[in-house]
Amino acid sequence: MSLIIRQYHADDIPAIRDIYAQPKTQAGTLQLPMPSLAMWEKRLNQVPDGVYPLVAELEGKVVGNLGLVIAANPRRRHVADIGMGVHDAYQGRGIGRALMEKAIDLAENWLNVTRIELTVYTDNPAAIHLYQKFGFEIEGTAKQFAFRNGEFVNAYYMARTR
Repeated sequence: MSLIIRQYHADDIPAIRDIYAQPKTQAGTLQLPMPSLAMWEKRLNQVPDGVYPLVAELEGKVVGNLGLVIAANPRRRHVADIGMGVHDAYQGRGIGRALMEKAIDLAENWLNVTRIELTVYTDNPAAIHLYQKFGFEIEGTAKQFAFRNGEFVNAYYMARTR
């Protein structure tokens, strides 16, 4: 398996859109159904400072995406937030683990981040387990965090500190 984790390129945008159009990936993120290419082009062609979008490329195909966002507030510059999606057909194959490894290395060894935060739906045990393997701890529960498939779902606030 030739898996490469790298910074995204503009030609990756259609593949990133396709990742978040997948039913399981959509259910695990805050993305809406039927994401438009124009929306993703606008989002990824105008990446602000402090945002580091990574992709996982497997045998020439982009199958995962992770965004690492450094807090803009000067008093929280030691904090980053992450969001991630892996194409449904490639989940459970180590893609998320590889993206997390690269993001943590970038954050802690190059950007001086000492706290990484994320939210994850409470009904996503695979993602929770992955994050816990990387030292993330549940710090709280957000009730009715998001509306998905006609009902509200809860999420955990998780963080890893160095």
